[in-house]
Amino acid sequence: MGTRNSRGGGHDKRTGTGTGAGGRARALRRVDLARATGCNLETIRYYENIGIMPDPPRTAKGYRSYDATHLARLGFIMRARELGFTLDEIRSLLALVDRQERSCAEVQALARDHLSTISAKIADLQRIHAVLSDTVAQCSGKDVPECPVIDALMPV
Repeated sequence: MGTRNSRGGGHDKRTGTGTGAGGRARALRRVDLARATGCNLETIRYYENIGIMPDPPRTAKGYRSYDATHLARLGFIMRARELGFTLDEIRSLLALVDRQERSCAEVQALARDHLSTISAKIADLQRIHAVLSDTVAQCSGKDVPECPVIDALMPV
């Protein structure tokens, strides 16, 4: 998967990470982290500001120095966001991840609560779909001023 660079280190094209000479993990800049994950730079900065991404150590010149743990954590956050978890829910999940004696039962409880929220949203969307479908079906589609959709949207 990786390739060797001219100084003897390897590079993983999938993550944008690599190793320097001697096999040491190469430090990532914020832009590298963004490219490796597809996350926006400002979003990474926001996640750091709200505390779900840890502040990275700094180099002697003051640059942020991210590593594989930052990459994995950001990947976790992004995947959780894709699954619709809120930032507060992600914070709770990360607290469990960070705890050495975490329990799958605790994670399951959080996931079940989230699943319940998703199910309620799906039910709401199905109701909205049914009402809007019925209203659209009542439209003649002709060039007339009377319109059931507009009538349904007007307050009584």
